[in-house]
Amino acid sequence: MSAGGLLPTKMVEKVWGRTSLPAPFAARNGRRIGEIWFDPAPPCEGLLAKYLFTSEKLSVQVHPSDADAPEGTRGKEECWLVLDADEEAMLAIGFKELTDAETMRAAALDGSIEHMLDWRPAKRGDFVYLPAGTVHAIGPGLSLVEIQQNSDITYRLFDYGRPRDLHLDDALAVAQGAPHDPALRRSIDLEQSTGLVDGPHFRLDYVVGAPTDDLLARYEGASLVMPIEGVVEGEDATIAAGECGIVCMLASAQFSDQGSALIAQSLT
Repeated sequence: MSAGGLLPTKMVEKVWGRTSLPAPFAARNGRRIGEIWFDPAPPCEGLLAKYLFTSEKLSVQVHPSDADAPEGTRGKEECWLVLDADEEAMLAIGFKELTDAETMRAAALDGSIEHMLDWRPAKRGDFVYLPAGTVHAIGPGLSLVEIQQNSDITYRLFDYGRPRDLHLDDALAVAQGAPHDPALRRSIDLEQSTGLVDGPHFRLDYVVGAPTDDLLARYEGASLVMPIEGVVEGEDATIAAGECGIVCMLASAQFSDQGSALIAQSLT
């Protein structure tokens, strides 16, 4: 794909995923689906959009910045928008207090690192931006959207005894042993449009109904469009809830009056 249209959908099995997914998705043949990816394509190849569905805790992990990523690859800054959450659902974002690398390594090895993280109750409408280097984890009982730099680099520090590789040296080289900045998380009203991210690596807006003229002026060129409810009629395809696509000229797209969507652009 080199212009507008739907992005290919990829269902990814995870040990922490679900065999039952919310509409419009379906996990067939007992598959344990944890992520639904929309394969990036030009001219929006700098971004990756996903849905995540959890039934167990994800690993305690961290991602590198552009500067710390292996040569020729991007770093990974990301953000989450919670669409649904069980009553006991939690997100772990950064540490409760300053933690040095030696303490972090020992805690990763004995499993106590899980309890050093700042676990916070999660609910529908919660939004969190995670700078590279933020140690984090996602608990069970969550459905969320993740928008991120297009990178698959994840360094695991602790994985609850699962038979997957850990990456302690790489993780400790980039991990920030600090609390998460409160300015980077908030709860939004999903009935109202709002700006979510404005750099450094991407911009992201949540839109209810049609975008305003001010928003259209900021989104010149191709945009990633991800309807949460309703449909968006792009130049080359109809993009429905549960799908993601590229719109070459946002001003030419038709948004559902009662629908909602995420709109994003890469800045790097």
